[in-house]
Amino acid sequence: MLSVKEVLSRVKEDNVKFVSFQFTDVSGSTKSVDAPISQLEGALEKGVWFDGSSIQGFTRIQESDMHLIIDRETYAVLPWSPEDMKRARFFCDIHRPDGTPYDGDPRGALKRMVAEMDKRGWVFNVGPEPEFFLFKRNGDATHPVPFDVGGYFDFSANDDAVNVRTELMEALDSMGLEIEVGHHEVAIGQHEIDFRFADVLKTADNVLTMKYTVKAIAAKHGLVASFMPKPMFGVNGSGMHCHQSLFTKDGENLFFDTDDEFNLSDLARNFIAGELKHAKGLAAVIAPTVNSYKRLVPGYEAPVYIGWAQTNRSALIRIPRSNQGNTAVRAELRCPDPSCNPYLAFTAMLASALDGIDNKLTPPDALRDVNIFDLTVAERKAKGIESLPGSLKEALTNLEGDSIIKNALGDAIYSSFKRAKEWEWDEFRTRVTDWEVERYLETV
Repeated sequence: MLSVKEVLSRVKEDNVKFVSFQFTDVSGSTKSVDAPISQLEGALEKGVWFDGSSIQGFTRIQESDMHLIIDRETYAVLPWSPEDMKRARFFCDIHRPDGTPYDGDPRGALKRMVAEMDKRGWVFNVGPEPEFFLFKRNGDATHPVPFDVGGYFDFSANDDAVNVRTELMEALDSMGLEIEVGHHEVAIGQHEIDFRFADVLKTADNVLTMKYTVKAIAAKHGLVASFMPKPMFGVNGSGMHCHQSLFTKDGENLFFDTDDEFNLSDLARNFIAGELKHAKGLAAVIAPTVNSYKRLVPGYEAPVYIGWAQTNRSALIRIPRSNQGNTAVRAELRCPDPSCNPYLAFTAMLASALDGIDNKLTPPDALRDVNIFDLTVAERKAKGIESLPGSLKEALTNLEGDSIIKNALGDAIYSSFKRAKEWEWDEFRTRVTDWEVERYLETV
């Protein structure tokens, strides 16, 4: 952990004028308490008090005082801030006035899972691949216009989207994300920037960093960046495939077994079995919006069916091939999308996997040489292949019956998450859409 003195020295060297103390609400929106640099030393030593009564999923008004404890390791300068008002950020943990961790803090829920990993001597590594769209700011939010017309891996030397993506990668690199690649995705206006895997807490912080950095840099160019899972009908949506592995503290990949045809250890197979078992309840946390289930439909590369395979991208979990030896063996969960709160998503993913490990669950046979999308309902039933929920409402019903994930989230977070998402579903259910008007206004 950086000392207070070391942080203050870096802040001075970076010529920072303001600091943002950041955390998330239960839905994953980044919240910030801002202060001039003169207040930083006291905040580092004593924390920052704030009123949590108006934050979604936080305390009731009669117990509103909350205490931010700053994670000094998360210091980073926001590269889009003006030179004369340079701003830095820290992520924070939320505590109650008596000094105990607040049980409604999403980052705190993930830290509880990290503590469980520490007891086992394990490190849970995650490498997410958040996809996003760049749209022109045309004033009509209901009909977004893509910024470019490129396709998968397309390149044009004069493509403005390439220039924006390059600036994004430079900004993210300056904030501590180890950028691996950036490229155009399948849909027009769709992009992906991949950063190197890290331990799960740092990765969750990195996902938040990426989302608001992409939005800020896009806004500088007069663009709207969206991590909405399915912003346009008829094209691929945006997912956040998550490459997962368990390592020892000494750097040994616990997923690797040279004698297995997929190079998977028994523990890795237990891990996979756990996530498959809990997939229906897990969906509510890792694909947590009404719009998420417009992406999770057959025909657009998004997984719908619960199974696993090596090269088969129609499966929920894939084991990527690699020539990098034992360090690269991992399980890629393909159904999360970037609308999720990464702290809660990773908490739920790990809790599901640990259930498989602790109970030595065995996954079904790998799906080989078959495109699940091409199978009939009867053929899928014969193979025992079930489907993910078809709506947020169905996912929430499955989550209600999943005690493993609910216990990992904790009562406070689960209750507020359920309340927020049921409100979202009711808002959607009662709205009259353009499609309904076009379909029914003059025909019924």
